Amino acid sequence: MEPVTIVSGTAYPWGAKNVDTDVIIPAHWLKTITRTGLGKGAFETVRQQPGNIFDDPRYAGAPVLIAGDNFGCGSSREHAAWALADMGVKAVIAPSFSDIFSGNAFKNGIVAVVLPQEAIDRLVEVARDQPITVDLETMTVTTPYQDRFAFHLDPFRRRCLMEGTDEIGLTLARDTAISNFEGTMAVHRPWIEGRSGYAGIAVEGAGRT
Repeated sequence: MEPVTIVSGTAYPWGAKNVDTDVIIPAHWLKTITRTGLGKGAFETVRQQPGNIFDDPRYAGAPVLIAGDNFGCGSSREHAAWALADMGVKAVIAPSFSDIFSGNAFKNGIVAVVLPQEAIDRLVEVARDQPITVDLETMTVTTPYQDRFAFHLDPFRRRCLMEGTDEIGLTLARDTAISNFEGTMAVHRPWIEGRSGYAGIAVEGAGRT
């Protein structure tokens, strides 16, 4: 996972509410087990509508998506986050997210920014012809018109996004400390590992009254 500090550029000024994961990536795209190629199926039903925002050349490859309330509701499919990442989206801004989608987005390096509806309305307006910037260092969303919206992000998720790592990566980074701890436990508390000598003593003692 690549580190994310600033996501800046063109944004899809969508603002649609209650966008579920089936809209983000339809079920017939779920046969794949890879994370690549799903961008072609992202928002397939929306793209069937003439003049839709996702086929508008002005927003092609936009790294930011501005959406409405309850984004990512529906099923728990991680393919929704895969599809967004594959189409180049690195940050989604909305008033609220499904908890499962928010977790999946984080695990795939996508910043899920929560802002009030008033801020979303303003960003949708600005994004029609101006870039949007999401800054994890300052925890703000800004525009060229000096709009500045502060947001909150779980400190652990913020750290992982900025370092380009996840729970597994953080655990592996402490491999030496974990190995040393396990070695110490093996010496001072060998019964934890179920060594035969200590197991026998425990069983023999269990029958005494």
